[in-house]
Amino acid sequence: MRPRKMGTWALFGALVLAGSLGLAACGGDDSGDSDTNGGDNGAAAAKGGIYRVGTTDFGFNGGFDPSGEYLGWAWDLYSNLLTRQLTGYRHTEGAAGVELVPDVAESIPEPTDNGTTWTFTLKKGVMFGPPVNREVTSKDYVTAFERIGTESVVAQYGFYYSDIVGMKEFKEGTSKTISGITTPDDHTIVFKTTKPIGDFGYRLAMPATGPMPAEVTDCFTKAGEYGRYVISSGPYMIKGSDKLDATSCKTMKPISGFNPTKQLSMVRNPNYDAATDSTEQREALPDGFEFIINTNQKDIFDKIEAGEYEDSVDAVPPDVARRYSTDDALKDRLKSFTDDSTNYIYMNLGEAPFDDVNVRKAVNFVMDKDALRRAWGGPLYGEIGTHIAPPTLYPGSTEFDGYDPYASENNAGDLAKAQEAMKASAYDTDKDGSCDAGSCSGVLFLNRSIDPFVKMSPVIRESLAKIGIKVQVRELPTGPAYETSGNVSNRIQIGANARWGKDYPDASTFMVLFDGRNILATGNSNYALTGMTAAQAKEFKVPYPKGGVPTVDADIDTCAAAIGDERAACWVALDKKLMEEVVPWVPYMFGKNTDLLGPAVTKWDFDQFSGEAAYAHVAVDPSKQK
Repeated sequence: MRPRKMGTWALFGALVLAGSLGLAACGGDDSGDSDTNGGDNGAAAAKGGIYRVGTTDFGFNGGFDPSGEYLGWAWDLYSNLLTRQLTGYRHTEGAAGVELVPDVAESIPEPTDNGTTWTFTLKKGVMFGPPVNREVTSKDYVTAFERIGTESVVAQYGFYYSDIVGMKEFKEGTSKTISGITTPDDHTIVFKTTKPIGDFGYRLAMPATGPMPAEVTDCFTKAGEYGRYVISSGPYMIKGSDKLDATSCKTMKPISGFNPTKQLSMVRNPNYDAATDSTEQREALPDGFEFIINTNQKDIFDKIEAGEYEDSVDAVPPDVARRYSTDDALKDRLKSFTDDSTNYIYMNLGEAPFDDVNVRKAVNFVMDKDALRRAWGGPLYGEIGTHIAPPTLYPGSTEFDGYDPYASENNAGDLAKAQEAMKASAYDTDKDGSCDAGSCSGVLFLNRSIDPFVKMSPVIRESLAKIGIKVQVRELPTGPAYETSGNVSNRIQIGANARWGKDYPDASTFMVLFDGRNILATGNSNYALTGMTAAQAKEFKVPYPKGGVPTVDADIDTCAAAIGDERAACWVALDKKLMEEVVPWVPYMFGKNTDLLGPAVTKWDFDQFSGEAAYAHVAVDPSKQK
């Protein structure tokens, strides 16, 4: 879900600095407005009111259980409103928004024992919300890591914590505890890793590591179950949490404020003590938030304009964006920020015809990227993508200046080069530049069923048809689309439903998508199945191509161990190798996040960490709401 550079602790500090330098110009450019005061710029940002947000679909891919949920917007909700990790971010745009800061930890420590031991001291007075109503302790963080190590919970990004001493034994069931996590007292937690991990502090800012009360979470050991029972440690809680009967597992019923098909309502957590936090990280101005599912996207933006909603999770439709961007009275309510993401089409390296690299190259050559970007709404929504991780994650590098191994005039595709690549494929039997084997027809193509994705489907279908690939289009709502592509047994051959943002500001958080060791039967994010082994294919009950599947696992390990300039150069080289030799994707756009604000919004900011609205810093004037 979403930036790099001497000794272990120096590497960690340099990562922060490198991310800051690389993202200094992210917020607001010639296609957007960097002013963080939304709506009526003259109104005072005061406490009160309910901030209402419309969305066609929540899109959760882990049931909103922090242990497994891997959706950027969900991370936005956790870190801005609902949960507090040991470390975190300021929830603002640009450089300041990706600088790591302590949250529940009193400070970010320098690791000891040659970079393998991290000792954190917790602030006192951080409280769980109702019905738990007690102080957060170091043991509550241990509970979170034990859930990460519980296979049935399906922690989708649990691989980030596999190098904690004892995690492997805990996952395998040979140990009842994670030996590398100890709690000398209620306000101290010590992590021991098998090797130096310079970005470990970033990993502790991810929602799965936030405190979890065992008296509730022990009742929910299957994927996604805890999502309707999440206990707050932040300024807001799910509405109805105070009515949850947590006296036993049998007495607990889903918290009423969250219905996955209708709404997510949050109110103030009465146990939240702002003295344990900072307004720089969370201002907590509204009295509550309403996140409302409205399947009519046009109605969502009509309601924003009318003052019935304040914001939307969905991208602003192009016609609406054009109207607002050209109207002096309205343009301040349209926001556009580079969000450190890549929009891409993935190809399944284990399925014909995409098990042939020449087919995958042909797809890259033929794809009309300009038409795909126009489907989104043009340059306001992003720059043409030419490689894996967005340029903002390679601060100071010029390696990708002008880089495009599949360049075409006006980014509209090059049919002649695509046909030449196809001729080298086993699936072009008569070598005329067209895919003509049986597996070239009825190819399963997955996409989302909302704009702008539905506008992309014809572009992709027609581009592929030029080289003989005939697709069967399946379009699903956001959540089901992610669930479908994340289930390996569904055998999705090609899809455009995904976009990826950094997990933290480092290129490594894109390369995890190509690590074969990270492939999961369900909740999988390596949609291309790069690095899948024959044994994994057997386990997942999917075919394994005769020629095998290319792997970059060793490259990832080499880059992860590197430091300084060597580390940066390593990720650059791997990015190029993926594009030129492995070819698992067609990256078509480096994304921007667009938001339209209602007239009652008096304060708004962009969260560079999550790539979404910074709900920690929004405010609303109830007198202007309808």
